[in-house]
Amino acid sequence: METADRILMEITTVGRRLEAMDSKISDLTVASTSIQAEIAGFRETVHDLDRCLMTVEDQVVALPDQEAELRSLRAKIINLEDRSCKDNICLFGIPEHKEDSDIKTVLKNLLPELTGLDFSSPLEFQRVHRIGPLHKATSDKPCPIIACTMNRLARPFQQPNLKAHFL
Repeated sequence: METADRILMEITTVGRRLEAMDSKISDLTVASTSIQAEIAGFRETVHDLDRCLMTVEDQVVALPDQEAELRSLRAKIINLEDRSCKDNICLFGIPEHKEDSDIKTVLKNLLPELTGLDFSSPLEFQRVHRIGPLHKATSDKPCPIIACTMNRLARPFQQPNLKAHFL
Protein backbone atom coordinates (compact mmCIF):
# COMPACT_ATOMS: atom_id res chain seq x y z
CA MET A 1 0.00 0.00 0.00
CA GLU A 2 2.82 2.18 0.43
CA THR A 3 3.34 2.18 -3.27
CA ALA A 4 -0.27 3.11 -3.91
CA ASP A 5 -0.03 5.99 -1.43
CA ARG A 6 3.15 7.16 -3.07
CA ILE A 7 1.52 7.02 -6.51
CA LEU A 8 -1.52 8.86 -5.20
CA MET A 9 0.72 11.51 -3.68
CA GLU A 10 2.60 11.86 -6.96
CA ILE A 11 -0.67 12.18 -8.87
CA THR A 12 -1.85 14.85 -6.42
CA THR A 13 1.45 16.74 -6.79
CA VAL A 14 1.21 16.51 -10.59
CA GLY A 15 -2.39 17.77 -10.39
CA ARG A 16 -1.35 20.74 -8.29
CA ARG A 17 1.47 21.47 -10.70
CA LEU A 18 -0.97 21.30 -13.62
CA GLU A 19 -3.32 23.71 -11.84
CA ALA A 20 -0.41 26.10 -11.19
CA MET A 21 0.64 25.80 -14.84
CA ASP A 22 -2.96 26.37 -15.93
CA SER A 23 -3.12 29.59 -13.87
CA LYS A 24 0.23 30.73 -15.29
CA ILE A 25 -0.98 29.94 -18.81
CA SER A 26 -4.11 31.98 -18.07
CA ASP A 27 -1.95 34.89 -16.86
CA LEU A 28 0.20 34.59 -20.00
CA THR A 29 -2.92 34.64 -22.16
CA VAL A 30 -4.10 37.86 -20.50
CA ALA A 31 -0.63 39.40 -20.90
CA SER A 32 -0.49 38.25 -24.53
CA THR A 33 -3.87 39.89 -25.24
CA SER A 34 -2.66 43.13 -23.63
CA ILE A 35 0.55 43.04 -25.67
CA GLN A 36 -1.41 42.44 -28.88
CA ALA A 37 -3.58 45.51 -28.12
CA GLU A 38 -0.46 47.62 -27.55
CA ILE A 39 1.08 46.34 -30.80
CA ALA A 40 -2.09 47.32 -32.67
CA GLY A 41 -1.77 50.84 -31.18
CA PHE A 42 1.89 50.96 -32.19
CA ARG A 43 0.98 49.91 -35.73
CA GLU A 44 -1.36 52.89 -35.99
CA THR A 45 1.33 55.20 -34.55
CA VAL A 46 3.92 53.82 -36.98
CA HIS A 47 1.45 54.33 -39.84
CA ASP A 48 0.94 57.99 -38.76
CA LEU A 49 4.70 58.49 -38.49
CA ASP A 50 5.17 57.02 -41.97
CA ARG A 51 2.66 59.51 -43.36
CA CYS A 52 4.44 62.38 -41.59
CA LEU A 53 7.79 61.15 -42.88
CA MET A 54 6.48 61.01 -46.45
CA THR A 55 5.16 64.57 -46.09
CA VAL A 56 8.52 65.78 -44.80
CA GLU A 57 10.35 63.93 -47.59
CA ASP A 58 8.07 65.57 -50.17
CA GLN A 59 8.80 68.97 -48.65
CA VAL A 60 12.55 68.27 -48.66
CA VAL A 61 12.35 67.29 -52.33
CA ALA A 62 10.54 70.57 -53.07
CA LEU A 63 13.12 72.70 -51.19
CA PRO A 64 15.52 73.26 -54.12
CA ASP A 65 12.65 74.50 -56.31
CA GLN A 66 11.42 76.77 -53.52
CA GLU A 67 14.95 78.05 -52.92
CA ALA A 68 15.35 78.86 -56.62
CA GLU A 69 11.98 80.65 -56.61
CA LEU A 70 13.00 82.58 -53.49
CA ARG A 71 16.26 83.69 -55.15
CA SER A 72 14.30 84.76 -58.23
CA LEU A 73 11.80 86.74 -56.13
CA ARG A 74 14.60 88.44 -54.19
CA ALA A 75 16.27 89.44 -57.46
CA LYS A 76 12.95 90.84 -58.71
CA ILE A 77 12.45 92.82 -55.50
CA ILE A 78 15.95 94.29 -55.74
CA ASN A 79 15.33 95.16 -59.40
CA LEU A 80 11.99 96.82 -58.59
CA GLU A 81 13.50 98.76 -55.69
CA ASP A 82 16.33 99.95 -57.91
CA ARG A 83 13.93 101.03 -60.64
CA SER A 84 11.60 102.78 -58.23
CA CYS A 85 14.53 104.82 -56.84
CA LYS A 86 16.15 105.76 -60.15
CA ASP A 87 14.19 109.01 -60.44
CA ASN A 88 15.07 110.05 -56.88
CA ILE A 89 17.31 112.97 -56.06
CA CYS A 90 18.88 113.14 -52.61
CA LEU A 91 19.57 116.74 -51.56
CA PHE A 92 21.58 117.75 -48.50
CA GLY A 93 22.02 121.12 -46.87
CA ILE A 94 18.77 122.79 -47.90
CA PRO A 95 17.69 124.76 -44.82
CA GLU A 96 14.55 123.81 -42.95
CA HIS A 97 11.86 126.39 -42.36
CA LYS A 98 8.59 125.76 -40.61
CA GLU A 99 6.82 128.16 -42.95
CA ASP A 100 8.00 126.14 -45.98
CA SER A 101 5.28 123.54 -45.70
CA ASP A 102 5.32 122.83 -49.46
CA ILE A 103 8.83 121.57 -50.17
CA LYS A 104 7.93 120.90 -53.83
CA THR A 105 7.45 124.60 -54.52
CA VAL A 106 10.66 125.46 -52.68
CA LEU A 107 12.63 122.95 -54.76
CA LYS A 108 11.08 124.11 -58.07
CA ASN A 109 12.31 127.61 -57.37
CA LEU A 110 15.54 126.76 -55.57
CA LEU A 111 17.12 124.07 -57.78
CA PRO A 112 17.54 126.14 -60.96
CA GLU A 113 18.88 129.02 -58.88
CA LEU A 114 21.38 126.88 -56.91
CA THR A 115 22.57 124.70 -59.79
CA GLY A 116 22.70 127.31 -62.50
CA LEU A 117 21.08 124.82 -64.89
CA ASP A 118 18.45 126.06 -67.29
CA PHE A 119 15.43 123.77 -67.25
CA SER A 120 13.41 124.29 -70.44
CA SER A 121 10.21 123.34 -68.61
CA PRO A 122 9.44 123.58 -64.92
CA LEU A 123 10.51 120.71 -62.69
CA GLU A 124 7.69 118.40 -61.67
CA PHE A 125 7.96 116.22 -58.60
CA GLN A 126 5.91 113.15 -57.88
CA ARG A 127 6.73 113.33 -54.18
CA VAL A 128 9.17 115.21 -51.99
CA HIS A 129 9.90 114.62 -48.33
CA ARG A 130 12.54 115.14 -45.72
CA ILE A 131 14.18 112.17 -44.08
CA GLY A 132 13.56 112.29 -40.36
CA PRO A 133 11.94 114.87 -38.09
CA LEU A 134 12.54 118.61 -38.30
CA HIS A 135 15.82 119.50 -36.59
CA LYS A 136 15.91 122.04 -33.84
CA ALA A 137 16.79 125.61 -34.75
CA THR A 138 20.15 125.19 -33.02
CA SER A 139 21.20 122.38 -35.35
CA ASP A 140 23.39 123.36 -38.29
CA LYS A 141 22.62 120.16 -40.22
CA PRO A 142 19.20 120.18 -41.88
CA CYS A 143 17.49 116.89 -42.74
CA PRO A 144 18.16 115.55 -46.25
CA ILE A 145 15.42 115.81 -48.87
CA ILE A 146 14.40 112.98 -51.18
CA ALA A 147 12.64 114.18 -54.33
CA CYS A 148 11.15 111.86 -56.94
CA THR A 149 10.98 113.64 -60.30
CA MET A 150 8.26 113.11 -62.87
CA ASN A 151 10.13 114.51 -65.86
CA ARG A 152 13.50 113.55 -67.25
CA LEU A 153 14.79 117.13 -67.17
CA ALA A 154 16.44 116.54 -63.82
CA ARG A 155 18.78 113.92 -65.30
CA PRO A 156 21.95 115.82 -64.33
CA PHE A 157 21.06 115.02 -60.72
CA GLN A 158 20.00 111.40 -61.30
CA GLN A 159 23.28 109.62 -61.60
CA PRO A 160 24.18 106.58 -59.51
CA ASN A 161 25.45 107.49 -56.07
CA LEU A 162 25.18 111.24 -56.80
CA LYS A 163 24.22 113.32 -53.81
CA ALA A 164 23.85 117.07 -54.17
CA HIS A 165 25.18 119.23 -51.33
CA PHE A 166 24.10 122.86 -51.07
CA LEU A 167 25.04 125.72 -48.74
